[in-house]
Amino acid sequence: MSDILTQLMEDNLKRVWSETNAELRIKAIEGIYAADSALYHVNDKTEGHAAINESVTSTLSTLPDDFVFTKLKPVIINNNIGRLVWGVGPKDKPPVATGMDIAIFESDKIKFLYVFLDI
Repeated sequence: MSDILTQLMEDNLKRVWSETNAELRIKAIEGIYAADSALYHVNDKTEGHAAINESVTSTLSTLPDDFVFTKLKPVIINNNIGRLVWGVGPKDKPPVATGMDIAIFESDKIKFLYVFLDI
């Protein structure tokens, strides 16, 4: 079970947060997130696949085109909760910002994702 949840978190970072094509991203979101999921991003709550996609699009629009999200530490799963520590910056270079995702899973999907940005 934890391998599936680990893969979900890694796929979320690569196929959702590092995907600039909104049409490809929504397909990934539909496979990774529960239908009634919510994203808690900084001081914002977004509910549902379309709204999560819009929130990611908004975030990515503030970043340079060559920025990608990368996993900085192995994913840790504790029962139905996962943690992924990430960085964002130019591909193949050190990150310029870091943060952490905390996911709560339900039926092998992300039900709630809490995004923390290190300041």
